Amino acid sequence: MRQLDVKCSTIIKTNYEIVKVVDGDGIIAKNIISNKEEEIRFYGIDAPELTPCKKLKQDERETHLSGRFLIELAHQSYEFLRTKAKIGKRITLIQEVGNEQDPYGRTLAYVVLPNGNTLNEIMVKNGFAKAYDKLYCTELPKYQELNLKAKTKKKGLYLQVDRF
Repeated sequence: MRQLDVKCSTIIKTNYEIVKVVDGDGIIAKNIISNKEEEIRFYGIDAPELTPCKKLKQDERETHLSGRFLIELAHQSYEFLRTKAKIGKRITLIQEVGNEQDPYGRTLAYVVLPNGNTLNEIMVKNGFAKAYDKLYCTELPKYQELNLKAKTKKKGLYLQVDRF
């Protein structure tokens, strides 16, 4: 797996650990020095929604898949992320300057594991999330390429659907 190669000004936050997996594209992380928790939304990727919400309705319209089925896919994505993002695992957050929060106030970040790989890339490469272009990040072209490969090879959720 290729390591993160962000080509812009970045903010690097060390001394974090995973507290909770929220869904297939987000976690709660805690700064182990200040004990402050942050909800982290992964840059450049999107996984199906776990619960009924406005975005789930939008995804139903765009994919022509039922909300119930999309939620089943969301649970698969969530469970896969839970195998990679173990509670208590130390992580580093990398943020792009000027692009640190989403419209809901969540911290946007690349979540880097101790081995240098990012959870963002792992999710897309394995077909449990797709590239998401509604919030731009510098790694988006790479995620789009990885998403196409996962779809072509029918990895992860692409075993069951051709889009989500």
